Amino acid sequence: MTIDLSQVSWLGVIVGAAIYFVLGALWYSPPLFAKPWQTAIGWDPARQPPQMKPMTYVLPAILYLTVGVAMAVLAAATGTDTLTEGLVLGLVTGLGFALPMTGVEATFDPNKPKPLTWFLITVAYHLIGFAILGVTVAIL
Repeated sequence: MTIDLSQVSWLGVIVGAAIYFVLGALWYSPPLFAKPWQTAIGWDPARQPPQMKPMTYVLPAILYLTVGVAMAVLAAATGTDTLTEGLVLGLVTGLGFALPMTGVEATFDPNKPKPLTWFLITVAYHLIGFAILGVTVAIL
């Protein structure tokens, strides 16, 4: 099998990655999971948060695009082109890749005081993000 980038839904990759990125901003915001996530990583709320640099946002955006391209290649290779098929692809890859890798990190990071809380918040975010990417690359 060869990777044929001409079959990639570039609009789906860009839109999906953008939604995944925005979802992260919402997911880790105070109205949603900021406080329990910060507690899970041991963040002291009295501490001054670090100043965010441009790369703090640019690198994740690039990485979401990378996941989007991989998802689009898989969608093209499997003939995934409907909403339902895209959702299945996103969930299968999320459960097959994001969940185990996040679980490994939660298991072996000795610095997280609440690794299970961190895992649940983080993996739920990635499963939704993968599902969004699967759908966008399938239907756009």
